[in-house]
Amino acid sequence: MDQQLSGAESLFEQAACALIVTGADGFILRANGTARAWLGYREDELAGKVRMRDLLPVGARLFYHTHCQPILEVQGSVAEIQVGLVNRHKERLPVLINIRRDREGAAVVDHWALFKMADRHAYERELLAARRAAEAALEARREAEARLQAANEQLSLADRRKDEFLATLSHELRNPLAPMRSALDVLKFRLGPAADPRLLEAFDRQLRHLTRLVDDLMEVSRITQGRMQLSRAPVELAALVHGAAHDLAPLMQAARHTLHVSTAEPPVLVDGDATRLAQVVLNLLTNAAKYTPEGGEIELHLACTPGEAEIRVRDNGIGIQAEALPTVFDMFSQLEPALERSRGGLGIGLALVRGIVELHGGTVAAASEGPGRGSEFTVRLPLAASAACPASETVEPVPAVSRVLVVDDNEDAADMLTMALEMFGCVTRTVHTAADALAAVREFAPDVALLDIGLPDINGYELARQVRAMPGGAGITLVAVTGWGQQKDREQAVAAGFDHHLTKPLDIGVLRQLLPARP
Repeated sequence: MDQQLSGAESLFEQAACALIVTGADGFILRANGTARAWLGYREDELAGKVRMRDLLPVGARLFYHTHCQPILEVQGSVAEIQVGLVNRHKERLPVLINIRRDREGAAVVDHWALFKMADRHAYERELLAARRAAEAALEARREAEARLQAANEQLSLADRRKDEFLATLSHELRNPLAPMRSALDVLKFRLGPAADPRLLEAFDRQLRHLTRLVDDLMEVSRITQGRMQLSRAPVELAALVHGAAHDLAPLMQAARHTLHVSTAEPPVLVDGDATRLAQVVLNLLTNAAKYTPEGGEIELHLACTPGEAEIRVRDNGIGIQAEALPTVFDMFSQLEPALERSRGGLGIGLALVRGIVELHGGTVAAASEGPGRGSEFTVRLPLAASAACPASETVEPVPAVSRVLVVDDNEDAADMLTMALEMFGCVTRTVHTAADALAAVREFAPDVALLDIGLPDINGYELARQVRAMPGGAGITLVAVTGWGQQKDREQAVAAGFDHHLTKPLDIGVLRQLLPARP
């Protein structure tokens, strides 16, 4: 064995070509006699003191870094590369090199074999080749950057189209929801105790659920486009939490869930948008109900910690796998594959929760002990620095107005809304075009006009301007009734002369609060 090792050492030392071994840092570890003779160094002057790149001129050094190193990392060897070496006397020596990368234990080493070239002009050719390779690499980089920029522009365009699609989809969905909502209100009023409560409650529950899904689509669209604006005011969270629990009581009862609610002593005040924060609690409760088998236990807690309000929703449902926890708040994230999921949902509820909470300067986190062990979502919001909770007021039903003009090209929506208004004693007139609306304003003299925006002849904004310009038009309460509910739509309605902006489907209770009382 010793003789074999000695023979190998002898072959290494006496080889006709230059043999050099370098470490991962580029320093020469060993060099045979031929290499030392060509370079003009003693063995003790090379090992651990000179790096191979120190022996390369600038052009060859650049070529080594841009060409040789990447190839070594990928395939472990480089062959037939012409470079020039600089010896101790600053003389250039054209050589042909081959490099092989090996792993010796935990270390990475490069074995260099250098062959002297007879043609002295090869050095110039090697420089030219290095220059061309560098130019080719630079051109390839430019092309890659151009492709990346084009891909980014395509992604941005696709993202904008997605946001526009969500906004348009929610608008289109609101149109059929509007007559359904009004029809249900009429049925509740007319049938009263005579109706089978299971039918109306199921209709109402599913209609509210569909409306919440449409609202979520709109809110997510606003958040992703950076257009959600908060109407900030002191919000008392104890009342808000109880209100959300009350709103979802039909959903909990339908799934035979038991909802336990506990809140800190009011007031628990935060500076925020009450409507958006209610959405957060509703979505967390809906998520818990959806992913908890029938007859489950769901807990809703509100607590105060130093400087923060904490809302926790806990369930004993299907739980969340550990690897899914980091992505559970991502857009369109689902806890179950679509084909295996029986609970429905778009996968945007939790993304909306995170977006709204972060706009309020808060945080939201998910926790679970694993599949079948339930889950817990915790929202933390900064408490208001100093704010008094506004006294709650009992709102009495507003007496019905005398005359209401309904303008909508969707005949079902117009007829159902008219029937709902007539239940409260309103005298109504229904038309389906802007031209008929202008005629009705002159003949009918309404106190309130509910105008759809997407009319077949002119849009509702222009109609509102023309109504305002008519004799007596300034005294009419104009309400925009539309499926478009983004902030820019509200601003455009105000600029056109509307007093109020309501999105479909209308909540008849909200509408009644906007109607002036009968003299």
